Amino acid sequence: MPWYAYLLAPAAFLFHGITAVRNFLFDRGLIRSQKSPIPTLVVGNLSVGGTGKTPWVEFLVTKLRDEVKLGTLSRGYGRKTNGFLQVLPASLPAEVGDEPLQIYQQFKGEVPVFVGEDRVGATQKIQQIFPDLQLLILDDAFQHRKLNPDFRIVLTPYSSPFSKDYLLPMGRLRESRAGAKRADVIVVTKCPADLSQDEKIKLAGALAPYLNSEADLFFSSLTYGKPYQVSGPKQTDFTAVIALAGLANNEPFFTYCKQQFAVVDTFSFSDHYAYKPEDAGQILEVLGQEIGQHAVLLTTEKDAVKLKSLAATEMWSKIPIFALPIQVALDPSQEVQLLQRLRKNLLHP
Repeated sequence: MPWYAYLLAPAAFLFHGITAVRNFLFDRGLIRSQKSPIPTLVVGNLSVGGTGKTPWVEFLVTKLRDEVKLGTLSRGYGRKTNGFLQVLPASLPAEVGDEPLQIYQQFKGEVPVFVGEDRVGATQKIQQIFPDLQLLILDDAFQHRKLNPDFRIVLTPYSSPFSKDYLLPMGRLRESRAGAKRADVIVVTKCPADLSQDEKIKLAGALAPYLNSEADLFFSSLTYGKPYQVSGPKQTDFTAVIALAGLANNEPFFTYCKQQFAVVDTFSFSDHYAYKPEDAGQILEVLGQEIGQHAVLLTTEKDAVKLKSLAATEMWSKIPIFALPIQVALDPSQEVQLLQRLRKNLLHP
């Protein structure tokens, strides 16, 4: 944490007071939490992003969809609309958000996906539309205390676990570390694939004071697949890439690209960034300098959803855009343990 962060301590103290009072009122039942008419599984975090929630939602959908009829619900960050919406084949990122549209496209529309700020009201509307739905996976609703979910999974990144983080604006926490006690499962995400047992024990020890006695602790990493083209002039192969990302933390994506590909340039944008024609112009300038290199634009699946929607525009249509798929990797024994617990608590309570 930079030295100047301590200057923000008074604001962080005030934020702590507000969130602590709010949680106290919910914990004591002075503000009412409601159950959903559909069993709910929340995937959330304590920080303001960058923990890998969307890959984890996709992982859970993949593992559970053959056992139970399920759907997903999120707020739809970055969208320009309000209220409750179902993601449909013609939906645009500006209407429903990039991550919900990514999930919808990932499962080819076979899993119903919804967005809505009011999670309680949204679950009631979903139950009316799909009365046979047996499970709803909520992306980023851990702090939405008006909903009392049936199971909570909290993610924290290996590079900055919440045990070392601080409340906003000193750090990136949306509530105090003690909030983790509401979680049924804690997952340390984006771990190195070769994380040692000693380091796992060390991390577990640092997180232990903030967990409830029945919570499980797991460690997951990310695996990258083969890039695939999503739009632009058809190109079967490439020898160089321009890496582009608009995530909460772009560095892991850029680091992997530099390890695996010849990266001629990088374009870094903020999370949920709305891409513009001038961005395409800058990329085309770089591509023009790489004649003979078979260079392409390589981006995340989340960003590809937005860029694909721009593919018909003059500037973006000239750029061969490839997406790099990522998946959650969990130790097989921990995966079995997690799925057994989910089945016990959600599928066969």
